[in-house]
Amino acid sequence: MKTDYKKLWKLLIDKEMSKSDLRRITGISTTSMAKLGRGDAVSLEVLKKVCQALHCNIGDIMDILPEADDADDEMSAKG
Repeated sequence: MKTDYKKLWKLLIDKEMSKSDLRRITGISTTSMAKLGRGDAVSLEVLKKVCQALHCNIGDIMDILPEADDADDEMSAKG
């Protein structure tokens, strides 16, 4: 599964906020922010801080997408 934070970046644009603003408001580390930027997994605590700061739910900032290999494995299991 792949983590996609495109919704987060769009929400920041809508709120006229920068990534630095988000980091400052939430208190999350530069490492966590870098992970978000790369689409890497971060802790649920980080995601909760982001949601609290932006007054939103987790589905408003991220999606979980199947990777190509995951989709192939699922098709093989069904077939």
